[in-house]
Amino acid sequence: MTKRMRLAIQSKGRLSDGSLELLGKAGVRFSNNRESLWRPAANFDLDLMMVRDDDIPSLVLGGAADYGIVGENVLAELQVDEPRFNELEIVLPLSFASCRLDVAAPDAQGWTQLSDLDGKRIATSYPALTRSAFTDAGIQVDIIEMKGSVEVAPRLGIADAICDLVSSGATLKANNLKSIATLLDSQAVMIRPQTGREDETDNTAETLMHRLGGVMASAQTKYIMLNAPTDRLDDIQALLPGSDAPTIARIAGRDDVVAVQAVCRERVFWETLERLKNAGARAILVLPIEKMMA
Repeated sequence: MTKRMRLAIQSKGRLSDGSLELLGKAGVRFSNNRESLWRPAANFDLDLMMVRDDDIPSLVLGGAADYGIVGENVLAELQVDEPRFNELEIVLPLSFASCRLDVAAPDAQGWTQLSDLDGKRIATSYPALTRSAFTDAGIQVDIIEMKGSVEVAPRLGIADAICDLVSSGATLKANNLKSIATLLDSQAVMIRPQTGREDETDNTAETLMHRLGGVMASAQTKYIMLNAPTDRLDDIQALLPGSDAPTIARIAGRDDVVAVQAVCRERVFWETLERLKNAGARAILVLPIEKMMA
């Protein structure tokens, strides 16, 4: 009997929604019972373990789960705080739940760099990463650990500045805070132990990661179709963002115009289309790519 891969993901929240959406786009189907600890896939040798985000590294390290999807910030904090977690490795960045761990201070203070915080109090939910960053910079600060609502600490007089996760920056702005340094860029990542894994489970994981890689590649990749004058073809090809050699085909009854089709692996902006049009391209179509595998 084939051994099923056990993948630990967050039971609720943004990481849970992003993980399930990504797995769904990779063609893996699960039951809708999100309240259950285990959710077996109906068409893949995979069982989801629905748990707290903070518990995922421990479950993977201890062997209860073969792989896990976790915020890079959570893993980094544990690896700084407890060296045993350095036995875990990131095998695939997943390109969602992007954020950064920023040091921020009240805008009115005018502080612009970490050295301005020497001797100050820093409120954070990431004490290990914060302490390590300031220690490495040779800056003495007092770390005040908080479990939530870190951004209100300066306004309440609890701390002089904060170190917290930032996505859009709207929360900082609402609390009159300004980022002065980024300690970590974070996203959702797939993790596993570096040693002690089973080959059969790894084979399943490799297939899954190929699928996930294809989904992420297709998310940014577009298929462009256009008509190009033959005397402007080189200029138009140079404007196609991140494309391999395009397909060029003759158009019936025309010797002065060709059809161009290209897979573009970079984002296609309106400015790109305007430059293509100005170079002579016509009938420009930009189509999404649902699935792609190298």
